[in-house]
Amino acid sequence: MSTLKIHNPATGQQIDERPADDAASVAAKAAAARAAQPAWAATALRERLAAIQRFRTGLVAELETLAATLTQEVGKPISQSRNEINGLLPRIDFFLAQTESAIADEAVFDDVGMSERIGHVPLGVVANISAWNYPYFVGCNVIVPALLTGNAVLYKPSEFATLSGLHITRLLHEAGVPEHVMQPLVGGGEIGGALLNQRIDGLFFTGSHATGVKIAQALAPRLVKLQLELGGKDPTYVRADADPKAAAESLADGAMYNTGQSCCSVERIYVHAAIHDAFVQHFVATVQGFKVGDPMAADTYIGAVTRAPQLAVLDAQVADAKAKGARLHMGGRRLPGPGNWYAPTVFTDVDHTMELMREESFGPVIGIQKVGSDNEAVALMNDTRYGLTAGVYTRDEAKARELLARVNAGSVYWNCCDRVSPRLPWSGHGDSGIGLTLSTHGIQTFTRPKAWHLRSP
Repeated sequence: MSTLKIHNPATGQQIDERPADDAASVAAKAAAARAAQPAWAATALRERLAAIQRFRTGLVAELETLAATLTQEVGKPISQSRNEINGLLPRIDFFLAQTESAIADEAVFDDVGMSERIGHVPLGVVANISAWNYPYFVGCNVIVPALLTGNAVLYKPSEFATLSGLHITRLLHEAGVPEHVMQPLVGGGEIGGALLNQRIDGLFFTGSHATGVKIAQALAPRLVKLQLELGGKDPTYVRADADPKAAAESLADGAMYNTGQSCCSVERIYVHAAIHDAFVQHFVATVQGFKVGDPMAADTYIGAVTRAPQLAVLDAQVADAKAKGARLHMGGRRLPGPGNWYAPTVFTDVDHTMELMREESFGPVIGIQKVGSDNEAVALMNDTRYGLTAGVYTRDEAKARELLARVNAGSVYWNCCDRVSPRLPWSGHGDSGIGLTLSTHGIQTFTRPKAWHLRSP
């Protein structure tokens, strides 16, 4: 039997080894999920809700163990690991509170003996190929509503967050979700490929654009429901009337939190010339105050880069920016020692000829570009193939609404950034993906509508 070796990205040391799936075990698990799903769908909703409530209780009870595991396998600072698990709780609460009404039958017409209703039935077997940067958020955005709406789930956590994925699965089983209804798949890309070959009714993927395109191409002939949460190059504009210090402190956190490894991290900043220099001064000072160090230390803010190959991406973007005239204020290099470490990096004098301003960095690197007008800022914000999030910092709400209405993004922010709410749909434009999760729409996405035409005799 093959195994998956798990390493700590902060030290490079192997911390665990787990049996890996293969094509045969994936097929067996898919068949078992298919057989188990009808009974789960027939289980009373109150029982499914109770199971997820017990899962929530388990997360709280094991918070410290779960957070430590997450930090050890992805390099996320321990305080941010705790934040992720604690932040999952209100999302679960939202799903628990809203599922019954979201999937209730809807009466849309009733007249002269003819009744028309819309039902919401489970998709069936849902495949979830999840991400490593927020395994609890990203995984449970799919797993929890999928289970609550009566689906079986085949869950492949990222190979870089396998232990956290196995914790999620274990806690769900202990909470009362049947083993065959919620099944983990352990392994790398080849296991995701094997999963695509199974009879599934929905595929929910979070990851790179390149992999998302391959998944879409593989499933297109079978017309499987597809949700792809892909990358972003998320911009923010700081207007001339904004408070440069407050905006800088907020955006430094938005750019560097989780070591910049978030789909909605701030990746491009445009600042009006009138406050550009003051903003940059406060921004650099804020980032200089972020402690880089042992992810298990309580005061660490910048942890390790999870995937070693990403260091080369960051190196290339830094070299390209320097070669094209960008001004480096801090960082711009790998840090010494074992593990995957990159210094927080801030550039100004950047433009859109640079890879730094066009392609996803997914690391602690940011470019700040000076602009002369609102219209220039909006044009630059839209000069991208992505469209996940965008923001504007200004004292003028009406102007913020006007500008954000012109920006192509699934989520927009006024005087805030890097924020996700369970009450709002999470989606993107362009190469940032298709479909959505979260909100009541994100609950209904795990069902298909069934039209009922009912004529009384």
